[in-house]
Amino acid sequence: MTASDPRPEVWIGHTTMHVPDVSATRSFFLSLGMRDVVLTDSGIAILELRGGTHLVLQKSEDRVPENTPAPFDLMVDDLEASREKYTAVGLQPGSIQKNPIHHYFTIEEPGGHVVTINSSHVTDQPV
Repeated sequence: MTASDPRPEVWIGHTTMHVPDVSATRSFFLSLGMRDVVLTDSGIAILELRGGTHLVLQKSEDRVPENTPAPFDLMVDDLEASREKYTAVGLQPGSIQKNPIHHYFTIEEPGGHVVTINSSHVTDQPV
């Protein structure tokens, strides 16, 4: 952090998920609100999240075991509105739950990973 840029100096650049159908999982995450960056001829997709983090989807021959958590969770500004949006586009989000830090729901991506969608707890500092 500097006087001219008060944001933290580091962030997560990339996270990777191995899925059996890159195209289906790419479409799923686009419907959640990620930005499309690239879909390569070799079957790798890169999607962008807020803050510039990239989700890299790579081809795997196997579906993950049932109830496998995704290697990350997501946060949204308005949990209820996001859940309604995802339901309206044909996804099947779970009911909203509470833990000591967040309200959240889960949703399964086409490859079988269970993605947790959290309410935001971003501070009022620049990120």
